[in-house]
Amino acid sequence: MKSNFVQGAGISLILMLSACSSRPASETKNALSVPAWAKEAVWYQIFVERFANGDPTNDPSIKTITTGSDFVSPPTDWQITPWTKDWYAADDWAKALPGDFYSHLQLRRYGGDLQGVINKLDYLQDLGINAIYFNPLNDAPSLHKYDARNYHHIDVNFGPDPEGDLAIIAAENPADPETWQWTSADKLFLSLVEQCKSRNIRIILDYSWNHTGVEFWAWKDLVANQERSAYKDWYEIIRFDDPQSENNEFSYKGWLNISSLPELKKVNATEGHKPGFPYEGNLPEGVKKHIFEVSKRWLAPDGRPENGIDGFRLDVADHVPMGFWRDYRQYIKSVKPDAYLTGEIWWQEWPDKLMNPVPYVGGDVFDAIMFYQVYRPARYFFAQTDFEITADQLVDSLHYQWNRLDKASLQAMMNTASTHDSPRLLTSFYNRGKYKFRAKPNDDPNYRTGKPDAETYARLRLYQLFQFTIPGAPHIWNGEEMGMWGADDPDCRKPLWWPEMNFEPETRSNIQAGEKITESVGFDQRTFDYYKQLIKIRKENPVLFQADIDFLVAEEKKLAYKRGNQDTEIIVAFNLGNESFRLKLRENASYKDLLDGSTHSDSVQIQPLSAAILALQSK
Repeated sequence: MKSNFVQGAGISLILMLSACSSRPASETKNALSVPAWAKEAVWYQIFVERFANGDPTNDPSIKTITTGSDFVSPPTDWQITPWTKDWYAADDWAKALPGDFYSHLQLRRYGGDLQGVINKLDYLQDLGINAIYFNPLNDAPSLHKYDARNYHHIDVNFGPDPEGDLAIIAAENPADPETWQWTSADKLFLSLVEQCKSRNIRIILDYSWNHTGVEFWAWKDLVANQERSAYKDWYEIIRFDDPQSENNEFSYKGWLNISSLPELKKVNATEGHKPGFPYEGNLPEGVKKHIFEVSKRWLAPDGRPENGIDGFRLDVADHVPMGFWRDYRQYIKSVKPDAYLTGEIWWQEWPDKLMNPVPYVGGDVFDAIMFYQVYRPARYFFAQTDFEITADQLVDSLHYQWNRLDKASLQAMMNTASTHDSPRLLTSFYNRGKYKFRAKPNDDPNYRTGKPDAETYARLRLYQLFQFTIPGAPHIWNGEEMGMWGADDPDCRKPLWWPEMNFEPETRSNIQAGEKITESVGFDQRTFDYYKQLIKIRKENPVLFQADIDFLVAEEKKLAYKRGNQDTEIIVAFNLGNESFRLKLRENASYKDLLDGSTHSDSVQIQPLSAAILALQSK
């Protein structure tokens, strides 16, 4: 019987990407608009606040992190948390606050900033990545920064002069782009863009066009002026305050009922929209005009797109109407034709069914999506879980996902496995449960949050090889290459384990046993070197991002596939079983294993819990 997590019918052991040519009109349209560089990308996702603190003088203050009603206000003795402090140790300022350890973590700040990113560009270049996806950089009080104060400015604490930047922002008319200035944080970001371009590293920014924060300039005007506000039609207002009443009747729709994230209004929207499905409609013209101006600001900061960013990652895309997305794509491509647009298309029915990406990658909305749809079945094959699938079931799932996409989008897909919104890969592989379901200790007291065992490391290395050798662009959540572990948000957002730092041991509460467990943490050179090797292999072998894929073996725990043609063939083979197996190769040909440098002719023996990536050697 097939696993409930394998979608599709009919197992195809030979999958040719060219099979997608049955949709020539769509492929032609998309091939002309999907940026060619996207298929060569090796994505590295940066959450700036936890990446590196390059400038302690700009660290957040109580003034800059005060936010909306859904979060506890910081106490008067609040201060920055030391970067190397035990993650599970309570901050002194938090000890008197009500609630448990996890209830206070949204108030924590470590001081990560853009200077920290600039300082680590040599590290990123050495790793080999060539594309950065930044979590929101827009000015916002929260840790996550999806609660924008200003879309058109970089967060004041990410630049060198927070107080000066606040003064510059206050002097503008945020509704009038003619008055917009460049803050010190904005200028530092543009310098970062320039430095990345000199290293052939592209940048995309993360935005949510579905909601703002309660500190957003238009929302504050609306709250103050109610029905008299020029922005009264920007948001989903349930009821305005009645000035004749002593009570405050003002109520509105917050995204997912989160009051600190007031939702932007949807116009001409499909009735009864259900999250997880596309729907028709648009955003108000004033909102749309502002979003377009913000996007152009970063795409072409001096009017020249060659000096701007390279695209956007669009948050909670299924909550925003398709009419807006079509208009947005047209506008973005008019400013910068090779800009990359990728959407967050995730859950159709939590926690068992992922969304159908097809409506979003037909050539008129996005170039790609964050392709969780491939990671989930791959995890059930490569990891030891309670939902294990066989190789033929994995191929069936891949066939189902890939064959409904045209080739241009498939090659540009952001092959996402872990992010700021999911457990780190080591922890995901270390736990046997359902993907992302009850994936932190306050949801499941048996969820394992510490250092994984040796088998987990071995299995994850096999998955990572798979991720870097299948169609689509591999994605790395910052810190995975350091060997970090951690449960779902917020444990996946620990400050990064830089090799030059000495971290306090993690002293976590083992909820199962009711005892304290102390573990050493720090940079894992072996994991870094492995990621670096995989990136190098991918970049030196274009067949891994250009060629079709043929499945050669897919039975039980054995999987093998081929990329390329007669002259550039690469074979990738995995053995997740307990016994070795022999894979037959082309007769009278020699292959080199790009992992260990060994050579093979006619056949290769794949040992248990191991893999090979075999490149055909020229005669």
